[in-house]
Amino acid sequence: MNTIWKPTPNPQSKQRRSRRFLLLAVVLVVMILGGYFLTDFSQPPELIVTEQPPFKEEPVHIIDTNTPLKDNPQNLIPDHISKRTITSGDNLSAIFDSVEISQSIMVQILAADESLLALDILRPGNTLTFTLDEETRQLVEMELFIHPAHQVVYHRVDENSFDYEEIILPGEWEQQLIYGEIDGSFYLSAIKAGLSEQEAGNIAYLFKSKLNFSRDIRAGDHFQVIRSLQLIDRKLTGQSQIEGVRIFSRNRYYSAFLFEDGNFYDDQGESLARAFQRYPYKGRYRVSSAFNPTRLHPITGRIAPHKGVDFAMPVGTPIYATGDGEITRVKNHPFAGKYIEIQHDGRYLTRYLHLNKITVKRGQKIKRGERIASSGNTGRSTGPHLHYELHIKGRAVNPVTANIPMATSIAKNKFKTFQQRISELIVLMEQSQEDLVGT
Repeated sequence: MNTIWKPTPNPQSKQRRSRRFLLLAVVLVVMILGGYFLTDFSQPPELIVTEQPPFKEEPVHIIDTNTPLKDNPQNLIPDHISKRTITSGDNLSAIFDSVEISQSIMVQILAADESLLALDILRPGNTLTFTLDEETRQLVEMELFIHPAHQVVYHRVDENSFDYEEIILPGEWEQQLIYGEIDGSFYLSAIKAGLSEQEAGNIAYLFKSKLNFSRDIRAGDHFQVIRSLQLIDRKLTGQSQIEGVRIFSRNRYYSAFLFEDGNFYDDQGESLARAFQRYPYKGRYRVSSAFNPTRLHPITGRIAPHKGVDFAMPVGTPIYATGDGEITRVKNHPFAGKYIEIQHDGRYLTRYLHLNKITVKRGQKIKRGERIASSGNTGRSTGPHLHYELHIKGRAVNPVTANIPMATSIAKNKFKTFQQRISELIVLMEQSQEDLVGT
């Protein structure tokens, strides 16, 4: 029988082991604490660096508050400057009230704006910046920011009046191809492909006389659009220009190309734009004030651009639209009086001021030669007359001498230049489409 030997416990040995364990623990604690206090703090500790978003410095000269001037918290920004971003439903009178500037000052600015009418329709996203004199708290400047390439600055001239400076930057323009297939309507397909609502509408209007979009377009048809986009400091301004369009519908082909005269023609040189008539009335009437960018205003005596032509005529003279288009404004302005604005195919715009009676409504489609109003003497006027304006690509031009689409085709001496132009656009369309399909 095997026996397993077990030592007999010794109480004194157990006590000695406990004392040795306690002594060892004390030594370890002393060593740890000693190491901490002997650390060399003359050397910087190792840093753990985490990536942080870049700091964005906000300009201190602009207040983006949409609140009254007195509510500038903590005086972090100058309380003599305030900026208001236009939202849907805003109107100029309410905006002036919100920044505690009197309605009489607003009227002074509207008087300066008479020849421009930039303040008559404020769109969401536009901004107004008000600058007060730091001592008198009187408004000395108001800036209307329309987009990065277009601003208007209203400056105080004296106690009772303002003038304005219109800033239009040319920027840079880059071409872009928009390609798409028809799925449903052309309008919705064009927007899906990347065109804006306005661009899609302008193209549909451009082909109105040649193409019935509800009957002639089918699923699977496709289109190509070359447009130019405007950039300021390499940032898009939101402004664009259609340069060429091709629509392929089954066995038919439709085209429109912008030429140097500002009009669209098909690939055979036939005009797509309905012809304009030169004057908005019948008969002969005297020019009482010509188009003049440096004219002295007859009432204020200051230099104020006259961006149209005044025709002296009796109150009640019939006024006619000079081209096909859509009524975009029907207004009663304190200085321009009753007036109408018509948009023609996205490039041309006409205005008719100081009217007596208006017979059309905003949003109404209008034909060339259709009666729209009767002349009058409303607003700030020195006598019965019609003030008529023509704008091309956003700029007022002399309506008596401007190059407007009155012909039906490209002139023979320009046809070779036109052919070269459309050849360049077609090459760009085809090469760019191959790149898009390849991706």
